[in-house]
Amino acid sequence: MRVLVCGGAGYIGSHTVKALLREGFEVVIFDNFSSGKEELVIGGEVVRGDLDDREPIRRVFASRKIDAVLHFASLIQVGESFLNPQRYYTHNLSTSLNLFEAMLEAGVKKIIFSSSAAVYGAPQEVPITEAHPLNPINPYGHTKLFVERILQDYDRAYGLKSISLRYFNAAGADPDTELGELHDPETHLIPSILLFLLGKKERFEIYGTDFPTPDGTAIRDYIHVTDLADAHVRALRRLLASAESDSINLGASQGFSVLEVVKKAEELTGRKVLFRTRPRRLGDVPVLLASKEKAELKLGWKPRFSSLETIIETAWKWHKRAEK
Repeated sequence: MRVLVCGGAGYIGSHTVKALLREGFEVVIFDNFSSGKEELVIGGEVVRGDLDDREPIRRVFASRKIDAVLHFASLIQVGESFLNPQRYYTHNLSTSLNLFEAMLEAGVKKIIFSSSAAVYGAPQEVPITEAHPLNPINPYGHTKLFVERILQDYDRAYGLKSISLRYFNAAGADPDTELGELHDPETHLIPSILLFLLGKKERFEIYGTDFPTPDGTAIRDYIHVTDLADAHVRALRRLLASAESDSINLGASQGFSVLEVVKKAEELTGRKVLFRTRPRRLGDVPVLLASKEKAELKLGWKPRFSSLETIIETAWKWHKRAEK
């Protein structure tokens, strides 16, 4: 079974490639390496190309028998999407449409799509189930919802079957320390804390201390990237077996505030986290917490690495490699 992984040199994509290879899949990675990293490629065939151009991805399908696709390639920074929405709408939608067109031309009709909890917007209730209204509040979230809706229409019209996996906050690093988080710039909370502690980030800032939460900082649901990778393999197997399109949350169903994460990082590293406080960022909501019941029911999936302690420990081990 050969699968194409678009964005397979990125953070979640690379961990999923490792899980796919371990499970016996043949993997073709398609990446332009604009944000993906060469050092995160540890196996599989690599094709360097950009989904903005239709021809390279067409050639991949024409020259190889591909059974299914996993689509991770997109722009992901919420703040940047507010500042430059044109870039997000143009890139995230056009690249997806080019990929889907190439799939249909080649007769490949099964895809796992990397979606986001951002499709829900400000939660009306928590934990958030898949039945929650879809009302994104930032351009990034809009692009993810648009692609989900495109996939629904393509299923109805062309039989393109998909499972959209709605991530909450991906975090942590490969327990074997082969892979980890390498964003530039780094905007995610946990690696920002750890890079600051290692002297690789000039300052660490907390955005918003006046949320209606116990300590005033935002609460998020952190899911270990290895658990996310496992869920992708399970979703792929389900799609290959049943050909039933679906949308499924991926979260740990437990929330931690920013200050709770800071305190745990201090405890595990033995170092003090000095921070500045800043106003809330546009589009930030007080609490995001997933219901994982559907993932457990449909995929037989249970997070194994998603305690806050394991997330921080594996990320710390990964980031500290450069100190040795």
